[in-house]
Amino acid sequence: MTKIYFDYNASTPLAPEVIDAMMPLLHDFYGNPSALHWSGKPVKELLQTARGQVAKLIGCSPREVIFTSGGSEANNLALKGFYFKNRHKGTHIITSKIEHPAILNPLRFLEQLGAKVTYVGVDDYGRVSPEEIEQAITKETILITIMHSNNEVGTLQPIHEIGRIAKQRGVAFHTDGSQSVGKVPIDVNEFEVDMLTIAGHKLYAPKGIGALYLRNGMEVEPLIHGAGHEFGIRAGTENTLLAVGLGKACEIAGVQLENHNIKELRDYFWKKLKEQFDEQVLLNGHPEERLPNTLNVSFVNRIGQDILDRMPSLAASTGSACHAGNIELSPVLKEMGVPETVGMGAIRFSLGRKTTKAEIDQVLSWLLEFI
Repeated sequence: MTKIYFDYNASTPLAPEVIDAMMPLLHDFYGNPSALHWSGKPVKELLQTARGQVAKLIGCSPREVIFTSGGSEANNLALKGFYFKNRHKGTHIITSKIEHPAILNPLRFLEQLGAKVTYVGVDDYGRVSPEEIEQAITKETILITIMHSNNEVGTLQPIHEIGRIAKQRGVAFHTDGSQSVGKVPIDVNEFEVDMLTIAGHKLYAPKGIGALYLRNGMEVEPLIHGAGHEFGIRAGTENTLLAVGLGKACEIAGVQLENHNIKELRDYFWKKLKEQFDEQVLLNGHPEERLPNTLNVSFVNRIGQDILDRMPSLAASTGSACHAGNIELSPVLKEMGVPETVGMGAIRFSLGRKTTKAEIDQVLSWLLEFI
């Protein structure tokens, strides 16, 4: 039976062009980019090219791109690094209740060290209120961190408004763009963000590589101390192989954003689901302000994982956790106020560059058969 992959928000396959860009580094470009001799100089040039490709995609200077081992490290560097460097100015941080664990868990760690964190709620669509964030700002507030898009339901946050508020109040602003970069246009200056996280394996680059946009003038304490790599912010010889892969993936994304084609396929999928199941299927997340590739739906009075178990050839995911046979409602859907009878039946279908209409029709056929 044909295997179908609808889990692009979890991870993407490597783009062929990314593989091609990385291949020379597996053979000829083995020098240390910090070395000043013939073997190091060309590797450094490749690293600089990759940094420029990442910078171009998000509208910043190459000097503001710090390569990391992935989105989680970038988030940790942004939160912990900023807190350690700036806690003399204040100890208050504002975030939302539906952030990724790579945000929530570092913040819980910082709370053990004296940080005060305000967790703002979201509406039925999974959106935060800029007004609530502004009201939460105190004289002690040094940082706001709100994800650009939610990984489960795809809802886009009002980053522009939050950025303006943060700038007016003199508070640093970080956004986790892991799910957004490569799917929707990102401009760090338009958003007025000071830090932005990129995860390579969400945009057809390898796992194990990411980046943190760090606005010029922002100071963070390194988490990894050693020599002066990455402008003195992240020690360790640069992983040029993976950085080149990320750079190429960003270059491709700048030309080939997952745009109307993906959105048309997603909307076709949703239209057909409603025709087949009517009131038995409900949309989770904002109907318009969401990622163009993401469709999170609930099959009412069903268990999402049970449905997926009946379709072993389909790769998709639920936000619910299953422990020893007990199903726990996704924390994101719970914060959105989704009833348990609805939320337990949630499935996230996330589409990608290789998704076809024929695949969607096949999944629709399976769902009709098994539900």
